[in-house]
Amino acid sequence: MNDLDRMKELIHTLNEAGKAYYQQNKEVMSNLEYDKMYDELLELEKKTNTVLSNSPTIHVGYELMTVLEKEAHPSPMLSLDKTKEPDQLATWLNGQEGILSWKLDGLTIVLTYEHGKLLKAVTRGNGEVGEVVTNNARVFENVPRRIAYQGTLVIRGEAIIPYSDFYKMNEEIEDVDSQYKNPRNLCSGSVRQLNNEITAKRHVHFYAFSVSDVEGMDFDNSFEKKLDWVASLGFDVVEHIRVTEDTIRGEIEKFSKKIEQFDLPSDGLVLVYDDLAYGKSLGRTAKFPRDSIAFKWADEIRETTLLEIEWSPSRTGLINPVAVFEPVELEGTTVSRASVHNISIMEELELGVGDTIQVYKANMIIPQIAENLTRSGVKDIPTVCPVCGGATKISMENETKTLFCTNPECQAKHVKAFSLFVSRDAMNIEGLSEATLEKFILHGYVKDFTDLFHLDRYEEEIKSMDGFGEKSYQKLLRNIENARKTTLARLIYSLGIPNIGSANAKVICKAFGDDPKRAEEATEEELVEIQGIGGIMAKTYVEYFADPKHREIYRRLLDEVELQKEVVTEDSQKFSGINFVITGSVEHFANRAEVKAEIEKRGGKVTGSVTSKTGYLINNDVNSTSSKNKKARELGVPIISEETLIGMLEQ
Repeated sequence: MNDLDRMKELIHTLNEAGKAYYQQNKEVMSNLEYDKMYDELLELEKKTNTVLSNSPTIHVGYELMTVLEKEAHPSPMLSLDKTKEPDQLATWLNGQEGILSWKLDGLTIVLTYEHGKLLKAVTRGNGEVGEVVTNNARVFENVPRRIAYQGTLVIRGEAIIPYSDFYKMNEEIEDVDSQYKNPRNLCSGSVRQLNNEITAKRHVHFYAFSVSDVEGMDFDNSFEKKLDWVASLGFDVVEHIRVTEDTIRGEIEKFSKKIEQFDLPSDGLVLVYDDLAYGKSLGRTAKFPRDSIAFKWADEIRETTLLEIEWSPSRTGLINPVAVFEPVELEGTTVSRASVHNISIMEELELGVGDTIQVYKANMIIPQIAENLTRSGVKDIPTVCPVCGGATKISMENETKTLFCTNPECQAKHVKAFSLFVSRDAMNIEGLSEATLEKFILHGYVKDFTDLFHLDRYEEEIKSMDGFGEKSYQKLLRNIENARKTTLARLIYSLGIPNIGSANAKVICKAFGDDPKRAEEATEEELVEIQGIGGIMAKTYVEYFADPKHREIYRRLLDEVELQKEVVTEDSQKFSGINFVITGSVEHFANRAEVKAEIEKRGGKVTGSVTSKTGYLINNDVNSTSSKNKKARELGVPIISEETLIGMLEQ
């Protein structure tokens, strides 16, 4: 493992430990071990003269600006000429080798470093003049604060927000639905914030795609070697591959297959001559450089008929219009729905039921309406919420008309509560993801927790939904019936009482002899006498059951379930005396804390470092050459994947 990779590993481990300690009140490693790893990171930063942006050795000071200054670029940042024909790209190469890469769909940024430090960051702007966003660039997820190279370095790249982060922010930030319809818009707004604390929360990433000439460096006249050198400094570089006239068509095909699962927003590819001197000798036109060209996938456009506008409430209260049309084939899949985002876009398209519309997949992924050919006009905007029947209102925000549900008790606003109710440590109803729950709530199948036990009322409707058929429906019913046999602790936890986690619920129920009536009528005085239950927990618990609505739901749930005593089983002690170490990212669990909880639930222990006492090292990259994997192999400690652990949990 090289120094840079080791630094990244240390940063990840230390940040996870810090998060656990300060945010979750958990200690995943000893102070001694933390300090040892911290000191190692400091030494590596000194050795490499590099400090990565998320290093725990630096503390980012947020700064509030009053205005973004403008700055002219030393040379114009031209747009690229474009083509949708792979054959034209092959012809364009004209016997030369090229570097083919993603054309990321974000905001172009120019970074300037001097004496190893980030001096300034400027947006592309209009190509001639950009905005200075240095303070914001300092809090990007992956921009190095200090690099080993001490000369002047100018790097061009794309600031982007990955789809995964974009979707999370749509769920968590109330105003995002009304302000942003895609990652590019969100990124643009995030990069240009006056308060860089907001930027830091938006998870902006930077991917380098070109480098200025660097004094004293020899790149063998190769564009690719420039990118490789920048990567060695700690920058993330756009994914790229060397191509020729003969290979470029096949590589384009590989990229086109990958884009459907690609987490970074992309609107095509970029082809650059690898021969720097040759590319420079070609000069430029008034509009385009001649050393590079962009490739856009030709959009498949299909004509169809708009059947209805479906109004889809979200957990923020926003009610989104969704166009439902006669199914068409696009990019190899059948499409029948497309988000229209808001009323303003509906009015711009003059969208009415029965209209003939053209649809396509933006970036080959997201269905969109390209044009409305008949434009009959917008009608029948709902005055009541389709979920709860509460009054709606049209709101104007940032010059955009949006529709909101005004009812604070709307079930659509409480998807998270239903999601907790069905989760593994609660009622454990498999097959009910948040997306499925949202659909059930939208269609009126679920209004409170008890409705989840009576989904058989909507058998035909559910079986006809996307993702459901006879088999999946029957499996869901079996899971629901299995969930009826549960413990009082699981039921209490599933209610979502503030501050009452799974472990707290078990302690409380045990103290009251698993008696449902005593659990409901518990007083603050009784609760604080239970070891591990503090005053705040006791207060929120009592306040919850003081609400008549909550008591009614609780009692109705008791009629739905068959309570069983919590017993000590072999399973609860299966990992007794076994030490686990977790490293790397997790895929099947929400986070490492969830993995730790599952292990501890079965009597095991999670430590921070691999020793002779370690029973298993959990790492999804079993073949990794990380220090923990190496240590495990030296000591003969089994290295298992997350899937293997899940198998052990289920045995």
